[in-house]
Amino acid sequence: MKRGHRTSEMTMRTPDIPAPVRDIRPPKIKFPPKACDCHAHIFGPASRFKILPETHFVPHDCLLPDYIRMLRTIGCERAVLVQPSVYGTDNTAIAEALQSGAFDMRGVAVVAPNVTEREIEALHTAGFRGIRINTASGTPGLRLEHAPRLAQMIKPFGWHLQFYVNLRKMPEIETELARLPINIVIDHFANIASADGLDAAPFQALLRLLHHDNCWAKLMGPYFVSDLFPLYPDIPPFAQAMVQAAPDRVVWGSDWPHPSARQKMPDDGDLADMLLDWVPDEVQRSKLLVDNPRRLYGFD
Repeated sequence: MKRGHRTSEMTMRTPDIPAPVRDIRPPKIKFPPKACDCHAHIFGPASRFKILPETHFVPHDCLLPDYIRMLRTIGCERAVLVQPSVYGTDNTAIAEALQSGAFDMRGVAVVAPNVTEREIEALHTAGFRGIRINTASGTPGLRLEHAPRLAQMIKPFGWHLQFYVNLRKMPEIETELARLPINIVIDHFANIASADGLDAAPFQALLRLLHHDNCWAKLMGPYFVSDLFPLYPDIPPFAQAMVQAAPDRVVWGSDWPHPSARQKMPDDGDLADMLLDWVPDEVQRSKLLVDNPRRLYGFD
């Protein structure tokens, strides 16, 4: 793990995306005990942690106490922090959050292509349980070609590879992902377009991936794939099809503080309540919120 960088080395940049909704409404849904938010980020403080010189957004400070306040409002007792692209391979902010004991959390890291086993061991001890490969972001990161080596390196630790991909722009990635020898996790609905419908080739590719025993997916970020802000009534059929394809391998994430939502900044109470339509069956919702995250991230 690298140490946090002091911003005295460079001038702090002004945030250019909206801040999250601070005073969210309590949702109608009641999450079960040990429910987990499986995808969120923290940013800052900018006075301590610097972002990369060139990034596709500059965030506001969105600190761990702010995130925990949101979790307690919606009823989550566990969480997974995912390294944001703007910090590159400096996972210090998340590592410190995991080791603070402030909440029951795991982490997903971003690493260098030539990461060593000793570095993976240190991240594992800190509470990380996966590596994110980002092929769809505006800020460069790990690429698909790095996945085979990383998969072999992290397999003994029981980790997974998480992928932010765009199946509309890279349909060939389906074959590459399917052959990886460890668990993989697809986030952000693989950047499908809900307006194209359930039968569109990218979503069908996602469903085919979910029929592989090692493929998982996160229900999260409806603003990535739909323009029907704020409640996204077109998303339930997609979420339900994903759960039907892999009921034991789908989890849920808030994506707080929603750095890519831009002009579609959600209320996290609304996002929580969407699960009532996305996963109508209460038993299946409990599996998605509790049992599946417990197995994937090694809680308990």
